[in-house]
Amino acid sequence: MFHRARLGCALAAAVAVASCAAPVNDPAAGQAAVTVSSCGQQLRFEHSPRRAVTLEQSSTETLLALGLGERMAGTAYRAGKILPEYQAAYDKIPVLNPKALSGEQLRAAAPDLVVSSFASNFTKDKAGTRAELQALGLPSYVSAVDCPEHEPGLTPFERLFRDYENYGKVFGVTDRAAALTAKQREVVQQAGAVRAGRSGKPTVVYVYSVFKGLPYVAGHNGMPSDMSRLLGAANAFDDVNEEWPEMSWEEIAKRDPTVIVVGDLSDRGAPGDSAAEKIRMMREHPVVSQLSAVRQNRIIEVPGIELDPTVRSANTLRLLGEGLKALGV
Repeated sequence: MFHRARLGCALAAAVAVASCAAPVNDPAAGQAAVTVSSCGQQLRFEHSPRRAVTLEQSSTETLLALGLGERMAGTAYRAGKILPEYQAAYDKIPVLNPKALSGEQLRAAAPDLVVSSFASNFTKDKAGTRAELQALGLPSYVSAVDCPEHEPGLTPFERLFRDYENYGKVFGVTDRAAALTAKQREVVQQAGAVRAGRSGKPTVVYVYSVFKGLPYVAGHNGMPSDMSRLLGAANAFDDVNEEWPEMSWEEIAKRDPTVIVVGDLSDRGAPGDSAAEKIRMMREHPVVSQLSAVRQNRIIEVPGIELDPTVRSANTLRLLGEGLKALGV
């Protein structure tokens, strides 16, 4: 539970730090107040944040992709290896917790903005609810990808690009945000070319993780669903209205996908996380092993972290397009 007085002192410290910072290091110096919408909340910034805290690796790498490492007071929950191009910047950011950040740890960092790719990180037993933080004057930003009900006309990739746009406005780096969006739009366009060059209608099952012997697959409206739409290779579980539903191996066999995409989560280290373990399970399963996708090795391995909304997702979209072309489906 947050203590209003103690967090108030932390926020005051953050303001003091910001007021003493050298303006030359702030691309947004002198900008007018900015308001952006984030998952049902209107966030107003009189000054661009200088002590942002990210709650997991996905949001951390997105801010680093925008060159905002010096504006970060802390990070948490590293799920895998940091991309080499971000490693030097990441090493300068305090790791407040290698796993889920607590409210106490968040307060100690004296942030002026909290950022996460997932609304589920804002709970009383983690960083605190968004309502609590809002009441204390601490804005929290949640990726638009995790709140589709607030952006009903946009696809997951378009919502991801909306995040870049909002970060650009909030931090005063609109040029960087536009450049990142343009670069990733090229990958989206290339996916359209893969779709246009196909005559058949392949189906794909995305196997994300395995827990207690049961696989978690991509359902409707998540990032993999959008990748399938862009590539013209239907998500076999798009009829299930959950982002990552638990399914039986037998249900995967019933769907008989043309291709199986396996997320590699080796760095997380839990049983069944590596792509090799998942593939071995499929080859040893009495029913799944008989699928043509398994027997003919129509399996594409991708980094598991990139199947969630992240600045990396465009890379897996590219990998899937190349993989489908290589398999001739």
